[in-house]
Amino acid sequence: MAIKITDLETPCVLIDLDRVEANLKRAQAEADRLGLNLRPHIKTHKLPRFAKRQVELGAAGITVQKLGEAEVMADAGLTDIFLPYNILGAHKLGRLKALNNRVTLAVTADSPDTVAGYAAAFATGNPLTVLIECDTGMGRCGVQTPAQALALARQIRLAPGLRFGGLMTYPLAGARDKAEAWLAEAKAMLAQDGIDCPVISSGGTPDMWKGHSGSAVTEYRPGTYIYFDRFEVKVGAGNWDDCALTVLATVVSRPTATRAVIDAGTKTLTSDMLGLEGHGRIVGYETAVVKSLSEEHGVIELGAPSDSPRIGETIRIIPNHACVVSNLFDEVHLISGEALVETVPVAARGKVQ
Repeated sequence: MAIKITDLETPCVLIDLDRVEANLKRAQAEADRLGLNLRPHIKTHKLPRFAKRQVELGAAGITVQKLGEAEVMADAGLTDIFLPYNILGAHKLGRLKALNNRVTLAVTADSPDTVAGYAAAFATGNPLTVLIECDTGMGRCGVQTPAQALALARQIRLAPGLRFGGLMTYPLAGARDKAEAWLAEAKAMLAQDGIDCPVISSGGTPDMWKGHSGSAVTEYRPGTYIYFDRFEVKVGAGNWDDCALTVLATVVSRPTATRAVIDAGTKTLTSDMLGLEGHGRIVGYETAVVKSLSEEHGVIELGAPSDSPRIGETIRIIPNHACVVSNLFDEVHLISGEALVETVPVAARGKVQ
């Protein structure tokens, strides 16, 4: 007998397989149209089965954010992994070297210190491919100018055991043109110095559909596109029918006529606001607001008593930020329509090292 969504214990995460498949195919088709290598970021789903499906559909490889995620994906059979992070410390560099012996691997650096650490660890054995992270406006990691990128590229080329792999950025959403001008200038400076730049990697789901044809970018790293979420709909990257991840929660209290309380709090729904009102969109109760979260409770503000779910009723919530929700659960439920297809562990959950 098929298990229905309403039979599941809450709170839990539901992943609509039909929407996932449509989202993956749409993004791959767009990358193919633009002549870009697609290298999706697995931080959104953390599931080897979806990483493999992304590669099957044409992705050049995958992106991970932490060494632990890379190890999980390598153990699952993924063979081409980009880890855009500064890896520091003897123990982590040892793990990185072991991983580099197993898969095709690339990392990033944005300082001479990081490059020196890589060079010391990889002086012998298989060389490590290193891309330079560039701050093109995000204000996070990255060299600050194209001239700094050139200087660091020279250091990588001279370092034993290292191979210069190109440039990488995570641009500020909505500022794609500024980021691409920055990268084009850096590429030109490298060329004048006789340094080949095989990869220029950019990312971010919000700007994926805005076109990169004719730009310096050769590779794109979207993450949230597999599930989408409330924020991505807000910025126009997708619509509600694209949202593949929902949180199933139960109404556990109705203390007033216009207040409902659910069994989903900060340990279930992300506290990320991202400029939005409330902590998610309730499917079927769109005028209601998930007003506040404590650890195990979510408080919903209802427009009117007649517009409210009853105690014991289950509701589905599209979270503000899907990536964080994936990291809050040991397992997710894969569904098709209203039927449960399979329950799978979130293999790369909690891999923060």
